[in-house]
Parts: sequence; C-alpha cells; structure tokens
Amino acid sequence: MEIQEFGKLQDDTKASLLTIENKNGMRLSMTDFGAAIVSLQVPDRDGRLVDVVLGYDKVADYETDTNAFGATIGRVGNRIAGAKFVIDGRSYALDANDGKQCLHGGFHGYHKRMWHYEVRKEECAIAFSLHSPDKDQGFPGTLDIIVTYSLDEENGLHIRYFAISDDATPINMTNHTYFNLNGHDQGNIGGQEVTLGAHFFTEINDEVYPNGNIVSVKDTPLNFLEQHKIGDAIDADDIQIKRAGGYDHNYVLDAYTGEIRLVGKAYAPETGIGMEIYTDQPGMQFYTGNFVGDGTKGKTGAVYHKRGGYCFETQGYPDAVHYTHFPDVVYEAGEPYDTETIYKFTVK
Repeated sequence: MEIQEFGKLQDDTKASLLTIENKNGMRLSMTDFGAAIVSLQVPDRDGRLVDVVLGYDKVADYETDTNAFGATIGRVGNRIAGAKFVIDGRSYALDANDGKQCLHGGFHGYHKRMWHYEVRKEECAIAFSLHSPDKDQGFPGTLDIIVTYSLDEENGLHIRYFAISDDATPINMTNHTYFNLNGHDQGNIGGQEVTLGAHFFTEINDEVYPNGNIVSVKDTPLNFLEQHKIGDAIDADDIQIKRAGGYDHNYVLDAYTGEIRLVGKAYAPETGIGMEIYTDQPGMQFYTGNFVGDGTKGKTGAVYHKRGGYCFETQGYPDAVHYTHFPDVVYEAGEPYDTETIYKFTVK
C-alpha cells in the first residue's frame, strides 16, 4: 500500500494517490478526487504489467476533465430527460448540463468532489465516503455513501456501492473507467473483442437517451451475443449507431435477479489480456469513447483520441425515473442501496 501526493485543485486542496497491490502484482491506483481510478496494472501473457485504463498524471487534469476518466458517478449516472423528475407528486429540477438533459448528476457531480478515504490494507481495499446533503444537485434526501474498491487474489477488481437516504430519492451510481486492454496509450480499440450477455437494449433518440423502447439486438450492429471485434460494425449505416457516433447504449442484461452473474467479456488478442464483467445490476452502458477529444493529453505522455478506450458502466437503466416499465431506481427513506460489480482479468 502506498499513499502519495497527487497535486492540488484550483482552491489549493491537496489530493492523494492511493495504491494497493495483490499478491500477483496487480496494482490499483486511485485518487480521492472523484474516487477515481487512475491506473490499473494487470499482467499480459508474457507477465509484463500493462496499465489498462485511461487517466491523468495529476489531479488538476481530473478537475478540468470532461470525459470522467475512471470516475465514480452519482447520484444518478447517465441521462435524465428534461433535467427533472417527479416523486410522490413533487417535482425536482436538476442541472441541464447535457443539452436539456442532466448527465452524470449535473455540473458538480460526485466525480468532481473530494471524498474521504480509508485504506484497508488487510483487505487490499480502499473505502471512499461522501456526504450528499438534501437537494444536492437538486435531488431530494440526505445521502451517505461508501464506495469500496478491492483486489482479490484471482485478479478481480471489486467495486461495492452502499448508500442510505433519509428521503425517497433516485440512486443509480456507476464507474466510468475507460479500458484499453492493449494499454492505455495504445490507441484505437476497434480490434479488441467483446461479448455482452444481452438480447435487448434500450433504444436511444437523437439526444442519446432512451425513448422508452426496449429493442432486440437481433439483426442489428448492437449484437454482441457472440464475441467479435468492436470495430466490426461501429460505423454501420444504422440510426442507433449514428445517433451515438458509435456505441453508447444501455444493454438490458440477461438473467437479472439482483444476484451477481457474468454479463460480458472483453479480450485483446495482442496482449492476451481478457476481462470478465460481473454485476447484480439490470443494465450496462457500453460506451466506446466517441466523445473523447482528439489530442487529449493523458498520463505518462500519452495522447488520447476518439475510441481510445471503452466503458462498461453497470447500472440501472438511463432515465428510469420517467419509465415505469424500467427497473425502479428510486429508494425509499432508510432503504439501502447496495450493489457490486467485479472486473476480473485473465490472460491467454
């Protein structure tokens, strides 16, 4: 376990870089600003450690970042149409920070906050906590949150979210890490292979949020039921692909019961690094970095471009507050929000 300085924010607040390592040499580095993953080093087929997540060298870049690299997202991840919703007859207004929509909580989402941290060396874990007051970002209820990141000895990265509110409120947290299993500095991810256990997805409109339709992936470029390259159909002549500029869709994950199960895989033939995604959530946003600006200066001298990484954002469905046929994301006062996602790394 290591704790290092990670620079200062514009208000001179000091940030830390926290690193834990399992017995296999897998290393996770995070910062207390945004409870964000900065680096994740995993072994390739030759035993060489490869940093497989995009990020920055200092906290100042996370403060101005618009990509949410590695970030913990909340109170509600993804988009809420019209930046408003109603609970129990009461209307709540949010930040319209993505056109007319609210995206990832608003202008000052949880990924733009300093979190308290506790390093649990014996558990190979880092626990981040945040107090979110009533009407924070426009949401009702005071919410207390703990997000715990840990490494197991099978090269699994566990993310556990736990939160309780004192009033009914929507909660839909996620992690926004961009993966590139060839290495964070290795450019376009089109040659990497993905499998998603989802026969359906939530169709998007021109503003890239759900229109309420749940649509089969059959005979569409969004079909990843069988493993294939990300780049095979990422530029297909398809309205769903065109609206998102690639993949930026919520997949309706199969076999949802609230229990953890395998929902997807990624693989990089060049390094032999594979990743399995496990979650107890009903949905997962597969996003291929379509809006990352070309020439973005990343860590260790890397320059990032569009489609230089991909996200597997496990979650409730986007805009679920407006659709009764989507799984409910509103939690009553005292009802615990408790969910876990695991990214497990393999080699072959």
